[in-house]
Amino acid sequence: MSQTNILLEAGTNELEIVEFYIDEVSPSGASYQGYYGVNVAKVLEIIRKPKITEMPEVNHPSVLGAFNQRSHIIPLVDLALWLGKSRTEADSPKVVVTEFNQVTTAFLVSGVTRIHRISWEEVEQPNRYVSSLSNNSITGVVKLEGRIVFILDLEKIVADLNPSLGLRLDETIDWTSTQGYKALVADDSALVREMLKDLLQKAGFAVETVVNGRLAWERLERFRDAAQAEGRPLWDYVNVLVSDIEMPSMDGHNLTVRVRQDPFLKNLPVILFSSLITDKLRHKGDSVGADEQVSKPEVSRLALRAREIIEQRMAAGGAPAQG
Repeated sequence: MSQTNILLEAGTNELEIVEFYIDEVSPSGASYQGYYGVNVAKVLEIIRKPKITEMPEVNHPSVLGAFNQRSHIIPLVDLALWLGKSRTEADSPKVVVTEFNQVTTAFLVSGVTRIHRISWEEVEQPNRYVSSLSNNSITGVVKLEGRIVFILDLEKIVADLNPSLGLRLDETIDWTSTQGYKALVADDSALVREMLKDLLQKAGFAVETVVNGRLAWERLERFRDAAQAEGRPLWDYVNVLVSDIEMPSMDGHNLTVRVRQDPFLKNLPVILFSSLITDKLRHKGDSVGADEQVSKPEVSRLALRAREIIEQRMAAGGAPAQG
């Protein structure tokens, strides 16, 4: 099944997920189906399991090998093995081919159900117990048609399998002029959130992090209310908002819309930092008013652009917010 080109208006806090399942075996020996989902925007196509060639120096047993698809060599990951599950062999297993962060990876599953359009408000943050049962690879939980569906953190899986693709700061850049700028970072991935905080702090930013857009918006509202009550500019509280796009409760596009529509917050620099930023999807961030969009894992570009936009805003007298 090829990816459908279903258009979603940016900023509506909606997403579309491809739901698939794995035929699993519980520790007691009982068979059941586990349901999972990924954003349609990350799925290139869904195919039957192709012929696999073993790869040398594989660093995880879940990497079964690679296959050739239209002159591209694509690694195949057994998703059940990665999640620590026991999978029963399906008669006709499916392969979900994904692309994000300029990396193509395929995942072996038992079957595919359908595409769902949902609101991020329906997606809940997983608790620690759920995360621990899935190799900490779940970013959201949603109930669909009576089933519990786990939203996968594909970025974490791919980054763990390919450590060279992780976030890294260019230490050759002089970051001294960034000292004192305050960044609010929203990202639902604990791994990305902590790495981003550490790297932006090394780049001279004072960093506060939250786990989704809803909490980021509530924090910005508190900054706004305090600034207005004390007669101070928002600039004294925060200089830039850095947001992921895919997040439970409220996504980055909807968060950006809210910032731009608020008279006091509207001049705050907003940078979207996401694996969904591609040539095909960049127009969505533009349409909601993001100042910049940076694709993961380009954290050095993120820090540089944040500094540049803050300095430009300050020089132009457009610091947030004189109202």
